[in-house]
Amino acid sequence: MRIVVDGMGGDNAPFEIVKGACEASLLIEHEIVVVGDGERIKEVLSAHDHEPGRISVVHASEVIGGDDKPVKAIRAKKDSSLVRALELVKDGEGDVLVSAGNSGALMTGALLILGRIPGIDRPALGAPYPLPVKNAIGLLIDAGANSECKPQTLLRFAAMGSIYVEKVLGIRQPRVGLINMGTEPTKGGEALRETYQLLLEAASRGILDFIGNIEARDIPYGVADVLVGDGMTGNTVLKLTEGLGTAIFSIISEKFKSSATSKLGAAILLPKLKELKAMFDYSEYGGAPVLGVRAPVIKVHGSSDSKTVRNGILRAVPFVSEDVVGHIEGQIGQLALG
Repeated sequence: MRIVVDGMGGDNAPFEIVKGACEASLLIEHEIVVVGDGERIKEVLSAHDHEPGRISVVHASEVIGGDDKPVKAIRAKKDSSLVRALELVKDGEGDVLVSAGNSGALMTGALLILGRIPGIDRPALGAPYPLPVKNAIGLLIDAGANSECKPQTLLRFAAMGSIYVEKVLGIRQPRVGLINMGTEPTKGGEALRETYQLLLEAASRGILDFIGNIEARDIPYGVADVLVGDGMTGNTVLKLTEGLGTAIFSIISEKFKSSATSKLGAAILLPKLKELKAMFDYSEYGGAPVLGVRAPVIKVHGSSDSKTVRNGILRAVPFVSEDVVGHIEGQIGQLALG
């Protein structure tokens, strides 16, 4: 397996990206191809322990920045690290892409260069989502790539998310929930009501396990493993969770500093608090899969450190080995037959 890494994507490239690749090379036996400014990448490689035979470098002279307009950048910067990396995957010289770069450019490039799976109208971004009460991880789809979605599109998101959760996260028969303002089938606008019926019909055919509508307050309790909504809804849930988690730990930290007694309590509770904090740490989960394109792609956070990149590379392995794309192609065919 060849894992292609966009070495110049993200706020901390190439240092943290290459460092993460180095860390991953010590944990897996697959080849890692880092694409970007060859001289700078080799300089970072020389400064960190890694398995030399497992990391190679492909030079690219351009970089797509966070402020670049996605379509224009993909078409104009042909020798950018992102475009070159996508082309390696398209040409069969790589099996999966991991990038911390411009989200819009990554989604656009994946569409234009890799292409859509037949039957998919819009690819989706799936975000691993903490389910703290269950001490588990689910998948939130879409996490921000598509602000408005038709019912058929949401149905496909549910099918793709179910496959990823089963094959990569290891949850058998993942439960699918439709994020709505209430649990009754009649809740929400016309699009959500129609989506409900489509998911119900797919469940009756054994394509997925639909448990019905779910409210946002129930998500942390793990009522569903696949959390389905349009990109506006999904991104709002995701960002609120990130902000709330940060705020809660900040408040706890201040409270524990308020007196000698509370400091003693903090020392006793510290191991458990660290476990709780890790549940809300995106760097633990290995990035967000781009589902619906014809090759595996993983988007890691733009401000990723080496730990995040390393985990993204590790998550890429089952994405390829479990043939998630192939399973999605077959599942979408079943939906079309219905």
